[in-house]
Amino acid sequence: MPVAPSYAPGGTAAPVVRVAYGAMPAPLPALAALAGATMGTTWSARMALPAGCREDAARRAVQAALDEVVAQMSTWESVSDITRFNQAAPGWLALPDGFFHVLRHAMALAEDSGGAYDPTVGPLVNAWGFGPHQRAFEPPSPAAIDTARARCGWQRVRLDTARQAAYQPGGAYLDLSSIAKGYGVDRAALALDALGITQYLVEVGGELRARGKRPDGQPWRVAIEVPDASDDHALALPLHDHSIATSGDYRRHAGSGDARYAHTIDPRTGRPVRNNVASVTVLHRECMQADALATVLTVLGEADGLAYARRQNLAALFILRDAHDYRVVATPAFEALAQPQAQVQTRPQPLPQAQAR
Repeated sequence: MPVAPSYAPGGTAAPVVRVAYGAMPAPLPALAALAGATMGTTWSARMALPAGCREDAARRAVQAALDEVVAQMSTWESVSDITRFNQAAPGWLALPDGFFHVLRHAMALAEDSGGAYDPTVGPLVNAWGFGPHQRAFEPPSPAAIDTARARCGWQRVRLDTARQAAYQPGGAYLDLSSIAKGYGVDRAALALDALGITQYLVEVGGELRARGKRPDGQPWRVAIEVPDASDDHALALPLHDHSIATSGDYRRHAGSGDARYAHTIDPRTGRPVRNNVASVTVLHRECMQADALATVLTVLGEADGLAYARRQNLAALFILRDAHDYRVVATPAFEALAQPQAQVQTRPQPLPQAQAR
């Protein structure tokens, strides 16, 4: 059913602090704002720093966590662990902890979604010009698509949990770009947890994870964009100890008009997704899960995607293209998390954005 956000004022009232006679209220901790570069995009973090924790320590911790994800799972890096796997001869390869953790979840999601998600889709991503070696867009020939599809198939890759190893069958090319960024957000959050920081909003390329509240007692608030690259916001909502990720075709695509192609590839057809889904936003405890699930629901489309989301009790918001307008459909789990504090935006607001990849 369509989501019907309340028009109540955003956020909740700050708690009343009762102070004994003669006492002075403790000052609110400062809101630190940090930023950096990673994964071909940017990261940012807003947080309340506890006593004894310096901004430079928090910045180094976040950057180090993200650098580790890049070193393990970036197909753009010639010496990363995933590149080593993709170039390996047939056989078993031991994987680092993070890489194995993400790949195991990706493989489970591939099975559960009936192949709508596939971590071996890399050859098709590259064939359509969205991989590390991007080129001027020209659709691949049917023969090139068939050649790429022959190298795909998540069932070809096997995992050995006891040895924390993956089997390279020969020619398999893993691409974890639809899940690794979310995992990077989770790793950055864990790095802040390790420093004793319990109030933060951390973001990588539009994927976000929140913990606690702002120093003023208000909830962290994020905005979901109207999927037309206008930077207008369709919805603003509080984020309480959850992550949010959005997948859509309105920021990264190729071609134009009838020849316009989304960057999201349907592994089942070998071609870019072409349906009426403009964007899908998922709320989840883990950003890794939200990131990958947003892609799954985009590929599945309106009917199958909504059925899957409801069956799995996922908090998902679909923005769908109709003939002349957008239509918004939310799952019951999304409405339960977003209501009654979600707020429709009538113009752009300076809020962190859950952008589409």
